[in-house]
Amino acid sequence: MMDRFSRRSVLTTILPASLLAIVLPGRAKAADQPHMQVAMESLRAAKHELEQASADKGGHRARAIKHVQQAMQETEKGMHYDRRH
Repeated sequence: MMDRFSRRSVLTTILPASLLAIVLPGRAKAADQPHMQVAMESLRAAKHELEQASADKGGHRARAIKHVQQAMQETEKGMHYDRRH
């Protein structure tokens, strides 16, 4: 009976708690700065669209990609800074 109870305890208490420990940090990260997260998603989408565009743009497309990458880096740094301060 005790062995059965301890297995049940593991399955009904420890396992769900372990799953929450895995899932919640990712959700907390996404929810902690919703505007910055949306900005990152937009920047990723912009970068993808620029990369899909034809290359013949007089170097402007390539520079735009670099600017978007820099904006993504700055956004990440800002989010990291905000979490620390």
